[in-house]
Amino acid sequence: MGQWFRIFAAAAAMSIAGGMASAQSPFPSRPVHIFVPYAAGGAVDILTRTLGDVVSRQWGQAVVVENRPGAGGVIASQALVTSPPDGYTLIVVASGHPTNSFLYPKLPYDTFKDFTPISLLASSPNILLVRADSPYRTLADLIAAAKAKPGSLSFAHAGTGTSTHLAGELLKSLAGIDINAIPYKGGAPAINDLLGGQIPMSFNNGPESVGQLEAGALRALAVTTASRASFLPNVPSMSETVPGYDTEVWWGLLGPAGLPSDVVAKLSHDFVAALNTDDVKARLTKLGATPIGSTAQQFEAKIHADYEKWGPIIKAAGIKAE
Repeated sequence: MGQWFRIFAAAAAMSIAGGMASAQSPFPSRPVHIFVPYAAGGAVDILTRTLGDVVSRQWGQAVVVENRPGAGGVIASQALVTSPPDGYTLIVVASGHPTNSFLYPKLPYDTFKDFTPISLLASSPNILLVRADSPYRTLADLIAAAKAKPGSLSFAHAGTGTSTHLAGELLKSLAGIDINAIPYKGGAPAINDLLGGQIPMSFNNGPESVGQLEAGALRALAVTTASRASFLPNVPSMSETVPGYDTEVWWGLLGPAGLPSDVVAKLSHDFVAALNTDDVKARLTKLGATPIGSTAQQFEAKIHADYEKWGPIIKAAGIKAE
């Protein structure tokens, strides 16, 4: 009896020791998956893959980027909130994340309770684009055409309630024009249709636009921030033609609710460190994005601020997801 007890006790001790060693393994000890709520080639995808390459080398673990486009980010967000809160499944969201609760009456998650903010990563102006051969040479040209034939023009955007959609709605409101909003599953598909001549204009952010602008395939009529953008110094700001116009897009890293504080701290530290590397700074700046990097608390405050800012505007405009 004593012999069997000693064998059992030794096995139990080994099991406990093994479990403790496993529990104490430094994070991350296996690949980390990051959901991207939009199509490949768009700004969120570019930013996530750029940062993923850097932190992957820091960790010695793969960072697997998964594109899950659709419903303005709801599909990817729902997948995240049902994932274990261990840091191995994350999401990079755009500034439309706080506004989805106004667009989807039966959102399958709570915008605040079901997520753990980690860091605000970067921001960029949106850009009003036309093809290089477009008859609209300036924003004033486009506004005049829209006023001459109300409802005859349409603009592409990355999805209902996204920053590019709201940028167009803000232009409609402040310029007093009637143009149709056409949703796409991300900025890259919108640009493809713009290039193909299926739509006359599109609102897109910097990272997904710069390449086509440099190639001369597209023309930028205006940037959406109050001041001109450093990467497009010759492109007017919207406010130069439409007083009071000012908006941008931002991107941030979230985990599911209940993420341990030490994991949050490490993820925030490591992604901010990646943003501060010379290579990432240079790449993002060239793409028209400004690296930020913040604490989890600062990012949480930003989400709440945008929720309060855009909610009344969305309600007043009667915008609903289709």
